[in-house]
Amino acid sequence: MTKKIQVAVLYGGKSTEHEVSVHSAQSVCQALVACGKYDVKHIFIDKKGFWFLQQTCREATAEDVAVTPVLDKQGTLWVASTGEFMRPDVFFPVLHGLNGEDGTLQGLLECLDVPYVGCGVLASAMGMDKEVSKIAALQKGVDTLPYYKLSRTQAYDKQALQGWAAETGYPVFVKPVRLGSSVGVSKVKSVHQLHEAVDFAFRFDSDVLVEKGLESPREIFCALLGSAENLQVSECGELKSLQSEFFDYQAKYITAGGCETRVPADIALPVREQIRQASAQVFKALRCSGLARADFLVDKNGKAWFSEINTLPGMSDTSLFPQLFAAAGVAYADILDRLIALAVQTWQEKQTLRLEKDHD
Repeated sequence: MTKKIQVAVLYGGKSTEHEVSVHSAQSVCQALVACGKYDVKHIFIDKKGFWFLQQTCREATAEDVAVTPVLDKQGTLWVASTGEFMRPDVFFPVLHGLNGEDGTLQGLLECLDVPYVGCGVLASAMGMDKEVSKIAALQKGVDTLPYYKLSRTQAYDKQALQGWAAETGYPVFVKPVRLGSSVGVSKVKSVHQLHEAVDFAFRFDSDVLVEKGLESPREIFCALLGSAENLQVSECGELKSLQSEFFDYQAKYITAGGCETRVPADIALPVREQIRQASAQVFKALRCSGLARADFLVDKNGKAWFSEINTLPGMSDTSLFPQLFAAAGVAYADILDRLIALAVQTWQEKQTLRLEKDHD
């Protein structure tokens, strides 16, 4: 009998997107268990950053068993209550936002020297930073909307910001630089709302972007799967907010019927191909691998503007990433298989690298 591949699925996390992560991971865990090829270990990370082994993917329960990631010859997870070690074959992060998608967890997994699904440290960190990802996109000729950067470490010139916003034209969007799921984002229609929105965004991050807004833009998404050498680009999809002025957290996750998904998006072929090509360019520029979702805004003239890239996009069976590939005929289970295989392949390639210089 073939031995099952042991996969440790990581979810929850010390993040404003904790609940989204748990929901997303439930689909991943269920699909991995259902296919019969994997021995799934459910690793819940609470909002303080502590790790727990669970029987099934969910929020914290009294039955959870504390585990600790360790660098030890006997294993990479230590169960304190029994003194036993676990050594998963692959780690599968399904974490969104800070402390999971921003390169910090990836750095830990690199130190543990284990295969893991998704982008590496550099790509995760750059992808999480909206300004850095925009800079990378611009270097590849991918258009982005103008923005004004603010930092908590430096008192900003309110008059200068007001002047920039007036010259750029309202509305503008104020957003934390390193968060996802539209947390901390505000649509600002006039100068009277501007500084309050900045203060709100600073609750969630030390850096804030004030970005030129578009009136009634179309929000178009494209999913990416694989590596720079073997990259599959999905169909384009569209999300339309039905009860909010923009696709905010409320519309995404709370309000029933708050948004409508259209896959594939009903957009002109030249625009669709432009977005697909631009998505691949940004993916490669940031040195991404595994999976990502690139988000664009399309204005009333049909021009596409790169917005951001998500290096650990939502993976519930109703999330955009699986839907986008389903439209291209790729099944959810096949996506997971490919991600795990690529994680192992990437780790194996790293093992061929020398850690010592040649002797003279």
